[in-house]
Amino acid sequence: MRLDEEARDGIALGLGAIALEAGCLLQGFEKRREFRTKADGSPTTPADIAAEELILRRLAEAWPQVPAVAEETANAVLPGDLFFLVDPLDGTRDFLYGEGEYSVNIALVSAGRPVAAAVASPALKKVWIAGATAKAAAIPPRGGALDWAPVRVRAAPAGNLVALVSRRHGDEATDACLRELSIGTRRTASSAVKFCLIASGEADVYVRCGPTMEWDTAAGDHVLTRAGGCVVAAGGSVMTYGHHSRGYLNGPFAALGDAALAPLLNLPLAAA
Repeated sequence: MRLDEEARDGIALGLGAIALEAGCLLQGFEKRREFRTKADGSPTTPADIAAEELILRRLAEAWPQVPAVAEETANAVLPGDLFFLVDPLDGTRDFLYGEGEYSVNIALVSAGRPVAAAVASPALKKVWIAGATAKAAAIPPRGGALDWAPVRVRAAPAGNLVALVSRRHGDEATDACLRELSIGTRRTASSAVKFCLIASGEADVYVRCGPTMEWDTAAGDHVLTRAGGCVVAAGGSVMTYGHHSRGYLNGPFAALGDAALAPLLNLPLAAA
């Protein structure tokens, strides 16, 4: 598989089309409330399973040689040097409560870092993609054409940062990190949409010290990084992906529009 800049932008467009198709499928499940609780305490629904089956089928049709690690049915797959990370429905609890900001996340990872990605938010009617460059488009009515426009982070405003906080996940370690910054506004948001809002210059920081999985973050990480931001782990290190030995579990991280904020944070080494 070619991974030069042109090829990565083409892959991102393909992933965007798949994420949009999965998002349309999810909308057909929005009024259904059945779910079961997984061993880790998180919910899964028929919508998660149906969207994942669709995404894995489309990925296999387009790139049959590349394995896929996916949350629901392929979460123990060995990654290899090149693999897809898939979250078919990021924000399942919000989906069940009808609160909207769930997303479909797909990333292609090479040598531990994403190289192409898509995040689709059906409720917000927006999709973000990134290969060599980051772009976004409004989701048009069925059959309409996508009008892609570049997205770019903003410089951190002095003394009035906008922090994105999870609707359902909070902890003292995250609050302690945010207290190290000059936060003017806290805005509630869900799923990988948080990375994309920072990438689009609508917010500045998202800190997460509680547990997350690689399929939750890889796609948003790449969109934000290609828009000029960064996602850092403890000590300012770069997030890496493909950690099968730890079950694809992330450590604490901060998503930043302005990399100059990174030295101000003191992220813990392990998830709270």
